[in-house]
Amino acid sequence: MAVAPEDSVRAYFNKVIKEEVLRFEKLPRSGGDRIYFRIVTPSKSYIATYNDNIRENETFLYFTSHFSGIQAPVPKIYSVDTGKKMYLQEDFGPVSLLNELEKHGEDDYVYGLFQKSLKALAHLQIRGNNHLDYNYCLTAKEFGKQAILSDLLYFKYYFLDTLKIPYDKEKLLDDFDALSNYLTHVEHKYFMFRDFQSRNIYIANGEVRFIDYQGGMKGALQYDVASLLWQARANLSKGWKDSLLEYYMDCLNGIFKQPVDRNRFANQYNGYVLIRLMQVLGAYGFRGLFERKAQFLTAIPLALRNLKWFAQNNVMGIALPEYERLLNIIVGDDIINRFVPLQAEVSTPLVVKVCSFSYKHPEKLKDESGNGGGFMFDCRGILNPGRYEEYKAFTGRDKSVIDFLEQKTKMPEFLNGVYNIVDISVEDYIRRGFTSLMISFGCTGGQHRSVYAADAITRYLSNKFKVKIELSHYEQNIFEKRGF
Repeated sequence: MAVAPEDSVRAYFNKVIKEEVLRFEKLPRSGGDRIYFRIVTPSKSYIATYNDNIRENETFLYFTSHFSGIQAPVPKIYSVDTGKKMYLQEDFGPVSLLNELEKHGEDDYVYGLFQKSLKALAHLQIRGNNHLDYNYCLTAKEFGKQAILSDLLYFKYYFLDTLKIPYDKEKLLDDFDALSNYLTHVEHKYFMFRDFQSRNIYIANGEVRFIDYQGGMKGALQYDVASLLWQARANLSKGWKDSLLEYYMDCLNGIFKQPVDRNRFANQYNGYVLIRLMQVLGAYGFRGLFERKAQFLTAIPLALRNLKWFAQNNVMGIALPEYERLLNIIVGDDIINRFVPLQAEVSTPLVVKVCSFSYKHPEKLKDESGNGGGFMFDCRGILNPGRYEEYKAFTGRDKSVIDFLEQKTKMPEFLNGVYNIVDISVEDYIRRGFTSLMISFGCTGGQHRSVYAADAITRYLSNKFKVKIELSHYEQNIFEKRGF
């Protein structure tokens, strides 16, 4: 049986760091395949990374070493496993720039953090470009015509084509070719961070710190600024976007011997905003529509509204007739509403009854609606924590069991399938004014797997549909109500 990443990281950490582990927690995954853990000892907190993609690890480690040499705000690397699948790095803490923006809004403190981020970015892009070996890049060495076309096609295949809107393929590809040619001719090409957004900027002791730059390559300075200022989830005001772009150009003037041509820089910047917005939609389409990851599905409406505002308020300076026609269609309200999850109103009569039970005592299931019990999902195909002595006294609500189910079983894949099935009924029942839907999860003892799954679907439905829920864990004698 293959060793779980968690066990590999534990063993590696204990070998390298001779201190007691006070806390070991798996961090939420984002779009990539890297798995992160926060490990806390009496003297320090570490971030441990596990990644089977050794080439990606080598790129991140090389870039980190190089940027450390110019005092860029990147993490210290404490140790690298001989197999290069694991490494330990500095922990910047849990607070990102996005967290601070969501907490404080557009105030002076957060504006100052954006300024610090842009100043540090300019330093990393330009000073970091010196003597950087671009052979370490994961994909293309440069964000030139082919890489730009690749982003445009990513948008086409993983987002545009899913909408099934008729279009002239040849004319659209001609527009993509013209746009990529237009954006290739920029004055300033240095290191391009590639995914420079507020979620990848952390705040430690009032200063900014950067992560996730392993996808970097040589490219236009404007791309990273566009990524930060036009991030859909950040939703910065026009005033902030405009003034922060001016501030970034001031930072460039502080580094370059000759001042930048602001009008030309801003015109090219608009082109890179468009490319970035399309690339993001392609990524959301792939992660959300194809991989069925809920956080990316819910981000699609935000990205479309972002693109809509940009298209209505900016001029590209290049004719792209077929693309502009399609753009006007995909930012329409009818398309955006396709991706906005239906949410229950206060007047909605639907109550979703979620429960966990034991197959040893199925008679405890109580269906008072007369509909025959609704969905019943069998969790017994998931590895049972109850087989292990250390979990027998706990339930699916305890962290040790939660970690076991999320990290060592196929419970996440199982639940993704459940979500896809249940979504159809919940949306239909809300629209049709139905009053009751029952969703039951069973396992051997009604203690671990079924309890975890019932809690998970409760959180999911509460967050996505804002629906009323009655939760019952029959074997645990727990009964709760959620929602309005």
